[in-house]
This record gives sequence, structure tokens and C-alpha cells, in this order.
Amino acid sequence: MTTFSKVINVPEIPPRDKHPKILQTFDELASGESMQIINDHDPKPLHYQFMMERPEQFIWAYLEQGPEIWKVVIGKR
Repeated sequence: MTTFSKVINVPEIPPRDKHPKILQTFDELASGESMQIINDHDPKPLHYQFMMERPEQFIWAYLEQGPEIWKVVIGKR
């Protein structure tokens, strides 16, 4: 079983705080660590934001892709 440094259940976070909280948590990871996000929809906009604001710094992998739950691992290079 894989252990993640952090697990964030995104629907529990107020809407305006979601992306800032996820990015802050990512920034706190050490190189080689990973976090998992759990969401109620495909977090494509977040992926695009990572590509724009954290290029070459992350690895993005889906563990589960809906229809009700999306789980994504975000690793820090």
C-alpha cells in the first residue's frame, strides 16, 4: 500500500481556498514526496494550473477517474 505525505479531501475545503491550499501543500513537500487529492470531479483545471505555475516540478497520476470520485497523486520532482 502506498503512503502519501498528505491526503486532501478537496470537497471539504471552501471553494476559494481549494487551489491555494493544494498548491501550498505541494510546495511544502520535499523532493520525492507525493500527496493525494480526492475530488468529486475531474481536477483538470488544477492540472492546468500546475502546468503553468509549477512546470517541470510535479508528476500527476490518476488513481481513480470517476464517475463519482477522482483520486490523483501529485508527486514533487
